[in-house]
Amino acid sequence: MQNGIARIAQELTADHAQAAKAVRLPMAEAGVNASPYFSLSDLVKHWPAGNARHEVLMVTDGIDRYYGSGDLQDPYLDAAIDDADRAGVVVSAIYSPGVGHFSHSYWQSYWGQMYLSELAEKTGGEAYYIGFTGAPVSFDPYLQDLANRLQHQYWLGFTPKAEKKASWHTVRLRTEVPSVDLVSAGRVYVP
Repeated sequence: MQNGIARIAQELTADHAQAAKAVRLPMAEAGVNASPYFSLSDLVKHWPAGNARHEVLMVTDGIDRYYGSGDLQDPYLDAAIDDADRAGVVVSAIYSPGVGHFSHSYWQSYWGQMYLSELAEKTGGEAYYIGFTGAPVSFDPYLQDLANRLQHQYWLGFTPKAEKKASWHTVRLRTEVPSVDLVSAGRVYVP
């Protein structure tokens, strides 16, 4: 994420070693953050077409430095959620504090984590955070949980009722199987 766009350092690949070589630390320069939600929307809009599963893991503080925080109706967060839902992209997030004042502001950290939780919840993903005590010691437990979720993920297909114009449809899942936790986006876009 840089300047509100998704900079692709490595094209999508199933080769984990190749992908790991492209992972870099963030620039940590003031002003390049813009909004993490701009970057997500940019990534979703430029995602290559195909039938592969579309999953994103964001590691960010979730703070929208462009719009601000403290508002339950952040338009850039809402737009990113809409873009992800329309494209069928499931977004999970790991909260990791940023730099400077925002990294130790309880107010900013609270809203950043709230925004990431909303993003993950509404796209069918999972949000991971440790509260307000700083960065996690290790991402490993989060990555293991996410890997487990991905290994136990199923594609659910359905045919929605035809409408005269494109619209959002609410989705509610239930099961008769005990001790099952169903996670999905709460709505789908029907063109």
